[in-house]
Amino acid sequence: MSTVSAPSSAEVQTVVAARRLRDVRTVFIGVGRPSTAAILARMVHNPELVLVYESGTIGAKPFHIPLSIGDGELAQTADAVVSVPEMFNYWISPGRIDVAFLGAAQVDRFANLNSTVIGDYEHPRTRLPGAGGAPEIAASCGEVVVVAPHSKRTFVAKLDFLTTVGHGDGPGARELLGFRGRGPTAVITDLGVLEPDPETCELRLTTVHEGVEPDQVREATGWELALAPEIAITPPPSDDELAALRELVSR
Repeated sequence: MSTVSAPSSAEVQTVVAARRLRDVRTVFIGVGRPSTAAILARMVHNPELVLVYESGTIGAKPFHIPLSIGDGELAQTADAVVSVPEMFNYWISPGRIDVAFLGAAQVDRFANLNSTVIGDYEHPRTRLPGAGGAPEIAASCGEVVVVAPHSKRTFVAKLDFLTTVGHGDGPGARELLGFRGRGPTAVITDLGVLEPDPETCELRLTTVHEGVEPDQVREATGWELALAPEIAITPPPSDDELAALRELVSR
């Protein structure tokens, strides 16, 4: 019988994202939950996973400094640190990254992303960090996994601003733009997993986390979310996954 307390929805989301990296060679990650998920994947599922950061850090190997030695915070070594232009010219643009983890303030039905403004561009309610390298990352990496909280504020019928093209307006859009990668293959939320329909490229619900009903996910989505013919249920996090995740975020 497990002695580990039940996972939160955020922990389930992070574990599910980490599992996507079991058989991946390289992953590009940003800050926040995507970074935590990638580090967790390296700790539990894929010790050979190469972590690549937009800052230019390649092959990061995070570890904890024990409290008896230091302050218990997460530290890291790396195989190399390069300039941002070199990162994009050598790693991103030629398609050398297998998977990119991205977040966003808004996601639409074709997995296009907004990380620029909320509201009118000239007079926004909220000005966000902006594109960074996300447009080129989404265009060139082998595939993109979006990690985002699930609510109508995030999953909207129409983006306030198109920062990063996912699947554009549907089939063929990426090809017309000359994009190299497959684009978003999954959007992982705290309620479940959305994946593009093979024919229409529109996101549909394929998996719900334990205790979540499909109608709950649809009610939290700003458009009429399609359902896959069969909805899977996320296998619960293992004790090893939860223990590693909680150790990772505890410092």
